[in-house]
Amino acid sequence: MITSNSINNWFVQNFGEITLEQVKNWFIYNPDEKLLFNTGLFLGLFLVFYFVYAFLRKTFYLRLTYVILFSLFFYYKSSGIYFLLLLLSSVVDYGLSQIIYRETKDSTKKIYLVISVILNLGLLGYFKYMNFMIVTYNDMFSGHFALHNIFLPVGISFYTFQSMSYIIEIYREEIKPTKNYIEYLFFVSFFPQLVAGPIVRAKDFLPQIYQKLNLTKQDVNNALFLIIGGLIKKTVISNYISINFVDRVFDTPMTYTSFENLMASYGYAIQIYCDFSGYSDMAIGIALLLGFKLPANFRTPYKSVSITDFWRRWHISLSTWLKDFLYISIGGNRKGTFAGYLFPSLFFFGLLLWGISNVNESFIPLTIAIGSIGIFCLTFLLSKKKNQTLVTNFNLFTTMLLGGLWHGAGAQFIIWGALHGLALAVHKIFMELFPSKKEGSNFFWRFFSILITFHFVVFCWIFFRARDFETALQVINNIGQLTFEPEQWKVIALGYKNVFLLMLFGYVWHFLPEIITDKMKWAFDNTPLVAKAIILGFVYWIVYATAVAGSQPFIYFQF
Repeated sequence: MITSNSINNWFVQNFGEITLEQVKNWFIYNPDEKLLFNTGLFLGLFLVFYFVYAFLRKTFYLRLTYVILFSLFFYYKSSGIYFLLLLLSSVVDYGLSQIIYRETKDSTKKIYLVISVILNLGLLGYFKYMNFMIVTYNDMFSGHFALHNIFLPVGISFYTFQSMSYIIEIYREEIKPTKNYIEYLFFVSFFPQLVAGPIVRAKDFLPQIYQKLNLTKQDVNNALFLIIGGLIKKTVISNYISINFVDRVFDTPMTYTSFENLMASYGYAIQIYCDFSGYSDMAIGIALLLGFKLPANFRTPYKSVSITDFWRRWHISLSTWLKDFLYISIGGNRKGTFAGYLFPSLFFFGLLLWGISNVNESFIPLTIAIGSIGIFCLTFLLSKKKNQTLVTNFNLFTTMLLGGLWHGAGAQFIIWGALHGLALAVHKIFMELFPSKKEGSNFFWRFFSILITFHFVVFCWIFFRARDFETALQVINNIGQLTFEPEQWKVIALGYKNVFLLMLFGYVWHFLPEIITDKMKWAFDNTPLVAKAIILGFVYWIVYATAVAGSQPFIYFQF
């Protein structure tokens, strides 16, 4: 017979006794113990939060205020006192948005918009890029400026972009401003997607605030399915692969074999997908339980048949944001602008200097630089509409360069963005020259296209994961020395058996045909609610039982 004493004994045996000091730690910021979706603390706090939320569902401002307070607490647990930065940014942007909406003169509205963009990017630039700029200046001009001790607030890029989208959409007269600051703060601080996306557009989210909450049985099914899947992706697959294999190889690639470097590259590809899509799934699921629908952020990106298709499937909210607010703003496929030409020109000039400076050691860097410039030029010189293609490709390249820089302050991120920008330009001219090779035209062409696209993306991930540009080159050089040694591969595979099995599981799950995932979803939907709750509890138990070295932060928290 189950009694309260037996439950208490089981809890103490598995989790230990709860002390007053532990309770205090639940509510005090600890940089080593952030409040993550995949922790027992979040589950406990969310259950209490949701219980009260259910009673407030018929209220409006009280419910909004309640969610705002929890969101600010959630961000405080992630970034400490820097939650005040979020509040400061929101006050400034809300005030400027009201001024822009009431202003009748276009020139004056534009001035206020520029002020908002400068303030937002200025804050982002200081916290994220100040030390990068100091290092770059010191290297180029033999400077001696000291680095600043700067704390990077979690997810600052995400909420900055979200806030900017709101004020830009008001400037473009696509939306009207919120009725008051509370409604705006609810939008910009909504905790499920606050620190790592999806980046929510104001015109998609704000109308939901004013709608009556209507949580259907299907919404609950969808939410639980997403949360369970996200937890498994993040904790069971991503964390384990990262800690037990990928991190070790990328930290010191030259101490591992070529095969291990290659497998670590494949490992990181599935790790970052499971990490980021797992977080997005959980964010969308939690938001759905609160009655709000967030946009899908991933659609099995490694099934992409081209790099263009990849960016329709990977981090969809960011790629859409960059297209609507950066690519179009600098001219899109309509016209060239100074900014559109500036960044690619600076990049290729820097690449050429890198090649020349290393010519005494090797001609390879110079060959890569000249080859890259040549390929980029051919993407518009071979086009029938040379002028328009030139404009499009320069603006596209600028967008991907800045997209790479958005992800991190380092040469490796710029290279990552440049590779994707160059690949997009190459794909565009390829489709123009060979229109018969449409995406998915036949099975063999589709299979070959997926294989090529996947391996190009994995190659680019090496730059994304490496701690610096030199480490990325070490990994690539090591893989380039790979020889066919099946016996050695077998020994390595047996040594990392659990890691490789989880990698295989992650890839099989990712490449499952849609008809199978639909059947899995149908089976879950028809499972009794009690059984679903048990499954969710069991998954959290697995999360607790398999936790190694504490909870691992989501990769995109650093962005």
